[in-house]
Amino acid sequence: MKYISTRGNYKQVSAAEVIQLGMVPTGGLFVPQQIPTFSEEEIYGMKDNTYQEIACQVLKEFLTDYTADEIEEVVNAAYNQDNFTVEEITPVVKLDEQYILELWHGPTAAFKDMALQIMPYLLAKAIEKVELEEEVVILVATSGDTGKAALEGFKDVDGIEIIVFYPDEGVSKVQERQMITTKGDNTAVVAVEGNFDDCQSTVKEIFADQEFKELLETEGYQFSSANSINWGRLLPQIIYYFVAYANLLSNNELEEEDKINISVPTGNFGNILAAYYAYQMGLPVNQFICASNDNNVLTDFLKTGVYDINRSFKQTISPSMDILISSNLERFLFEVTGHDAAKVNKWYQQLQDEGKFKVDQETKAEIKQVFSGYYATEEETLETINQVFKRYNYTLDTHTAVGVKSYQKYKADTNDQTSTIIASTANPYKFSKAVLQALEGENKLKDEFEILAKLKEVSGLKIHQGLKDLDQQEVRHNRKSSSEGIKAEVKDILEIE
Repeated sequence: MKYISTRGNYKQVSAAEVIQLGMVPTGGLFVPQQIPTFSEEEIYGMKDNTYQEIACQVLKEFLTDYTADEIEEVVNAAYNQDNFTVEEITPVVKLDEQYILELWHGPTAAFKDMALQIMPYLLAKAIEKVELEEEVVILVATSGDTGKAALEGFKDVDGIEIIVFYPDEGVSKVQERQMITTKGDNTAVVAVEGNFDDCQSTVKEIFADQEFKELLETEGYQFSSANSINWGRLLPQIIYYFVAYANLLSNNELEEEDKINISVPTGNFGNILAAYYAYQMGLPVNQFICASNDNNVLTDFLKTGVYDINRSFKQTISPSMDILISSNLERFLFEVTGHDAAKVNKWYQQLQDEGKFKVDQETKAEIKQVFSGYYATEEETLETINQVFKRYNYTLDTHTAVGVKSYQKYKADTNDQTSTIIASTANPYKFSKAVLQALEGENKLKDEFEILAKLKEVSGLKIHQGLKDLDQQEVRHNRKSSSEGIKAEVKDILEIE
């Protein structure tokens, strides 16, 4: 298996090189040259397999320069009872015809753990395979959850430094506290003035800055990424969609040949793109529901074919989705155009120059075959949490609620009765203030950790172990920067003159 650039501007490389590099050094993102496929028999046979066995099945198709023993080793190191609180890793909860795929049982209570518990092992193997001598510097831009999951995955890993940038005042207090209390001698966290797009754009610019990269190389460093721009982050997310389908088959919720819908709360487009890759591999999917909050640039794009970021940016109660520039959309467009790098280059040059682009009618029609875009307002998100709790005694977080509401809107529009998997991307306690407001209305509590305790009382939900006693942990990171100062922060952290 070889990997190519979405911009057609780089040589073919191996999986190990892709994971070590992070993104295409000359701009663009790496994708597989071709998508491997499973037969129907192989997919139906997964119903008898464990999460770990399905993970090995998926990964070996893409990591052809890793041995079977190496893949089994990294899978078992990542997906075990030390890292995840439930044996099945990603349990599925039935709420009538909708199934909540809980992706938040890892150490940081967010779906990012599903990839970031295995990625350090994949990267360590990659470094060995490409015989890299420099120390790797992981740069991460986060809208909330990726930061802590990456810090937790990479802390104290030999030969790796990790620096996380998050929007100051743009994440929940619990998310921020998780990051700034992170231990590890190789970790750094920086609050950035502005929003997530400011963080992400600057990190991408650093990756594309040849002069800066050469400076770091003279000091013995080389960049990589733990964002979903790195194929090594996106690839493990494909696994749990096969696992979810196998779960429903095993529990007789589906018959063989039945299709499913998949609704995904979407910010950077990575999680839903992983589902799309599973579909390309043979997973029987009828429709993807791309669920957005009030930053509904993707909803508009899927309806009109116009991607336009010339709009106001809104801070919402689902902050991990507060994104206007969805990086992984580039990979998706490359795939649906049949790997047409010329089109992708044109569109992304227009995005850079004008803040928008419009796809051609053929591409728009191809997308509409399997993708629908919906969004939930702040009020609808709170209402959905309340209604689901009253009806099912089940507590949603603010992101999963967007996925549920968007599915409800899709069903109302289409009357589609297909069984639907909704990706549940975070534990409700990560956004306890908004969830408590949804369940009880406005309350006078100000302290985030008093609110967390009150939510436990109201919901009866056990507090996730990764969120307990955060208020008692030492703050270890207090750096702040403008987006223009990020490069200087990197140099300061790495002690480069």
